Amino acid sequence: MNNYRKLGTLILLALLSLATAGAKEAATKTRRSQDWKAVDGAMGRAGQDQPDGTHKFSMPRKDLKVMVEGVDVKAGLALGSWTAFRNVKGQSEVMGDLVLTEDEVTPVMDKLTSEGIEITALHNHLQHESPRVMYMHIHGRGNAIKLATAIHEALAETKTPPASPQSAQAEELGIDTKQIDSILGHPGKNNGGIYQISVPRAAHVTENGMVIPNSMGIATALNFQPTAEGKAAITGDFVLIGSEVNPVIKALRANGIAVTALHSHMLDEQPRLFFMHFWANDDAVKLAKGLRAALNKTASQKGK
Repeated sequence: MNNYRKLGTLILLALLSLATAGAKEAATKTRRSQDWKAVDGAMGRAGQDQPDGTHKFSMPRKDLKVMVEGVDVKAGLALGSWTAFRNVKGQSEVMGDLVLTEDEVTPVMDKLTSEGIEITALHNHLQHESPRVMYMHIHGRGNAIKLATAIHEALAETKTPPASPQSAQAEELGIDTKQIDSILGHPGKNNGGIYQISVPRAAHVTENGMVIPNSMGIATALNFQPTAEGKAAITGDFVLIGSEVNPVIKALRANGIAVTALHSHMLDEQPRLFFMHFWANDDAVKLAKGLRAALNKTASQKGK
């Protein structure tokens, strides 16, 4: 009988421990959510907590009407500004990528740098686009509200539209997403009519000895915008170390995919990363096979 009592006590203690752990986790999530509310207010829009611990803001440039080789580029394909915040070593850090017109570049740069936010890259991602689009990568550390306020004021120099409610109904894509998932080995998601797939690198990337979360722009991004009859325009970027650059170029070109840019996005990451942007408009499944051939030349996480 004593053994049963001991067993019952142990079970009760285990259940209480699980309940306490669950309550602590819920309290931590609630506290984090409350901590970010002031940052949401400073940014003028709501961010989203990411599984890897960042708080991320999406700022699609739906105001821009950009054409590339006859394709009306949607914001989710290549015109999505974003910033991601995280808390590290008692302060906040922000990284991001702002989509700008040429006329917006200098005013935005001046606003950001005057508030201590670094510009880590400025360049193209696309080719033959009309009008011309530039991409400004940023990095800052300090008080999260001050950083968010600076970014909000910089965006006020642009025509970036305010946040709008997301459509509850996903737009039909008309491409074989199940086969694309199978080919690429990673599941995608339908984001406003753009099929998006994220492929993290297998090894961690660090900055100042701290691991950089994937949501801060260090996962390969593969985006498909349907263009009718099973075709899609694709773009995004491969995240590469130096030895992978030319093998990936060869794999993409062998599959009819253009390389549109090659450059850095950050300043102090380890190992050194290169970002390769690409473009094609063809049968979506065929292009997925070309992207997979390129992924095979990288040390990326293996999917299914």
